[in-house]
Amino acid sequence: MRTKIVAGNWKMNKTLPEAEALILELKQKIKPDGKVAVIIAPSFVNLPKAVELLKDNPIKVAAQNMHFADSGAYTGEISADMLKAIDIDHVILGHSERRAYFNETDEMLKEKANQAYKKQMTNIFCVGENLEDRQKDHHFEVVGKQLKNALFELPIQAYKKIIIAYEPVWAIGTGETATPEQAQEMHHFIRETLAKKYGRDLADKVRILYGGSVKPNNAKEIFSKPDVDGGLIGGAALKADDFQAIVEAAKS
Repeated sequence: MRTKIVAGNWKMNKTLPEAEALILELKQKIKPDGKVAVIIAPSFVNLPKAVELLKDNPIKVAAQNMHFADSGAYTGEISADMLKAIDIDHVILGHSERRAYFNETDEMLKEKANQAYKKQMTNIFCVGENLEDRQKDHHFEVVGKQLKNALFELPIQAYKKIIIAYEPVWAIGTGETATPEQAQEMHHFIRETLAKKYGRDLADKVRILYGGSVKPNNAKEIFSKPDVDGGLIGGAALKADDFQAIVEAAKS
């Protein structure tokens, strides 16, 4: 039985005082009980305060990105060692916005995934197709390539610390809607792709999260699908009541 995960990606939102207030509210409202693992990913400048506030709490803190190098002349970037020094051992890699707005390629993400493995970071690795890919029925091909190009040179033991997050980019801000059945279809494809490379045992253990506009009113139905192991939550993660409701949906 795979433990479900609800991860909140705060993106470029919340000043330090706002982040502190939200975390304190989440601590009051969300009581992880072993049925669901809860993760939040504030901005870089808010990570130390998040770690401090959640020191004795089961809610984990993740970074939204990291560089593939140990150190060097990479102005504005953050290394794995910098994150680990402030007790961060979870990181989101390959988010669709990083791919689209910052030109992150599969080759770059392969280096980042290798670095996460080397540094023993838990890697929430994002994959997903855009609207054009979906309309042309290239969605399986695109997601398969993203997985293979970035992750398939890693050894099987690396997957103890890899969580896959499927983002149907075409269903975010386009007016299109991804159904729970479409989510399940892609999650099943991802699991089968992993099984072909690494074997059924590993594929059945890897958690695959859904990242397509999960909200309190649709979370329970999406999470009920057999290959959906929780969600990577965007906007709803910025409201404590909504995030709590999604966590509760994952428990049911």
